[in-house]
Amino acid sequence: MCPRPRETSDNAILEATAQAIARYGPVRLTLAHVATELGIAPATLMQRFGSKRGLLLALAKLGTASTEREYAAIRKANASPLAGLFAVADCMAGMAPTPEALANHLAFLHIDLTDAEFHLLALEQSRVGQGEIRAFLDAAVKAGELVPCDTRRLARAVQVMLGGSLLTWAIYREGTAAGWLREDLETLLAPYRRSGRGEGKRKRTANAKKNKIR
Repeated sequence: MCPRPRETSDNAILEATAQAIARYGPVRLTLAHVATELGIAPATLMQRFGSKRGLLLALAKLGTASTEREYAAIRKANASPLAGLFAVADCMAGMAPTPEALANHLAFLHIDLTDAEFHLLALEQSRVGQGEIRAFLDAAVKAGELVPCDTRRLARAVQVMLGGSLLTWAIYREGTAAGWLREDLETLLAPYRRSGRGEGKRKRTANAKKNKIR
């Protein structure tokens, strides 16, 4: 006989866990919060994951494992590499529908920094993320959207900027997180845009001609 399929998949449970964390944070989160989201008994979560820590660790593992798939989906949905990079910023802004939700997500970072097992997953996810950002930048240079540059260093700057920008938005609370991140990303990339440099060169040439005429 085939085993009975689980009525609630692990992925559904982990998705509900992420939603509950956005509301309560990982410290205040209880198995009952997640169980209520799904209409199941907390004992079911204990059977699947063993403990609250086991549940949070499973969520962290899923986040790390799905990073490349998420970037691949963004790349597929955007013909322009730079448009894809701005879509990455939009995706990151999705962590912050409200400053309170962002604060609860950032509380997870405390676990990442203090628990060795969580830290290894966070480190892997960050490295993959930076590599994917560099791939967008490399593609943008190849497509002529950006001038040739050190994409390794620029990818690091983009990754750092996105994280800092999201936190700064939560402090200033002006506009949307997505709009804030897009504006900062545009500022960072502006000197590397081929069109921007060309426009600046044309303006300098025009000014030089005017001065020569005078």
